[in-house]
Amino acid sequence: MSATLQVTHKAIGAEVRRGTYDVVVDGARAGAVDMNQTIEIPVEPGRHTLQVRNGRNSSGTETFDAAEDEIVAFRCTGKRFLPIFLASFVVPRLALKLVRK
Repeated sequence: MSATLQVTHKAIGAEVRRGTYDVVVDGARAGAVDMNQTIEIPVEPGRHTLQVRNGRNSSGTETFDAAEDEIVAFRCTGKRFLPIFLASFVVPRLALKLVRK
């Protein structure tokens, strides 16, 4: 059996970085998620890493544990507070955000 990783690309309000985000699990591209869409990716039970990318922009790397038959859900967005948004032009890993649901 396996677990399921669910990644939703959704912002509350306006979002400047609206493109398709690549979903990277354990350092390898596992799929892509469009704005207002959700992707489900089967993962083996255990510890994993997750990151989303859009060109040079990315999120930080999140670590999560998945149990057998568990659904682990994250929401990703490019919407950031203005100071962080401006800093992301210098530090691209601040551009996108992952939040565990």
